[in-house]
Amino acid sequence: MLLIYKFLTFALYPFFIILIYIRKFFNKEDNKRFKEKIFSSKLQENKNKKRIWFHAASIGEVQSILPLVKKINENNKDINIIITTITLTSGNLIKEKLSDYSNICHKYLPLDINFLVKNFLDVWKPDMALFVDSEIWPNFLFEIKKRKVPLVLLNGRITKKTFLRWSLIPKIAKKIFQTFDLCLTSNNETKKYLENFSVKNIKNLGNIKFAAEHINLGNNFKKNFWCAVSTHQQENLICLKTHLILKEKYPNLTSIIIPRHTDKVNKIAILCEKMKLKFKILSNNEKIEDNEEIIIVNSYGSVSYYLNFCKSVFIGKSLIKKLSLVGGQNPIEAAKLGCKIYHGPYIYNFKEIYDLLSKYKISEKINDEKELSNKLDSDFNKPNIIDHKTIQDINNLGKKILNETYSELKTINML
Repeated sequence: MLLIYKFLTFALYPFFIILIYIRKFFNKEDNKRFKEKIFSSKLQENKNKKRIWFHAASIGEVQSILPLVKKINENNKDINIIITTITLTSGNLIKEKLSDYSNICHKYLPLDINFLVKNFLDVWKPDMALFVDSEIWPNFLFEIKKRKVPLVLLNGRITKKTFLRWSLIPKIAKKIFQTFDLCLTSNNETKKYLENFSVKNIKNLGNIKFAAEHINLGNNFKKNFWCAVSTHQQENLICLKTHLILKEKYPNLTSIIIPRHTDKVNKIAILCEKMKLKFKILSNNEKIEDNEEIIIVNSYGSVSYYLNFCKSVFIGKSLIKKLSLVGGQNPIEAAKLGCKIYHGPYIYNFKEIYDLLSKYKISEKINDEKELSNKLDSDFNKPNIIDHKTIQDINNLGKKILNETYSELKTINML
């Protein structure tokens, strides 16, 4: 099976090149650096420093590791850090957050094709490799293991659906997951799944996303503001219906919708027009003017900025039954900023996190626009919903997970 995978990835290489060029044409790839994914890396100057390599697929994973990257950098002299990602937005985020660090660089991960993998490792020569969340690339993992480079699964996450797929090829799954020298999982479910594949040295320290950095403008909540985050199209309609219900009581209501996929922005605008709602499309932390009705956010990475104005938030991908096995989006960002969180019944992907937030009385389940509007109506008439101590407890949990993660990396002599 692994030989077939190696052959197929090599055989499909020309098609991957065409695909990347097509994506570039539609501005889904970096116009200048897209070749990093499909061609060999250029030789880099070797400064004889230890090199730590993080691979994080997208913007959410990048945000989760930034505190750890900075902590490693602050506590270790003569170190270089390379971060690879896949998406254009994640590359832009690293440029924004880490451009002042001369010893930290970003590259787009080459395709998982044997000769590209070997070239990348020959050029960068990492002394440690950390793969974040659910990034499993067999050719990379086996070549790293072959070179005896310490390999970590960081904030590992395996869903039941993914586990069942791997269980169809148990021998292959064991070989792949046993390449990791240390597995730090984001939840107990993943820990149990890895144990099923006879993986050793597994520890569940908690979800490192609790340590992620977010824009915090202080207690800057605006009157009669609320936000819907990571929504899918079916949920966008529910959010607009919620707005109409509340508008009868709150004429100056402002609803902010941040869709999961920015290519749905125009569809939301069309819905607004049909429902005779005034709307404005904003991006890149643009200022919200007074008396705006519907704000549609057309950018990634700016969720924190808008959450600072809203003490109540709905987290999407949770009201769509057909997505029940992959339901839910990350609510940690909103919790750390002191928002009261509402979600639908389908939150499988983040169940442990929602269970924790529910105990803190930070999150509640709703089923439709009527229930959501009733909850928001109640929130609008309260000066504070989440007390300062609860917010501090959530932030302290993030610090604890960050420190324990760093300590685990130190104990196995990786730092």
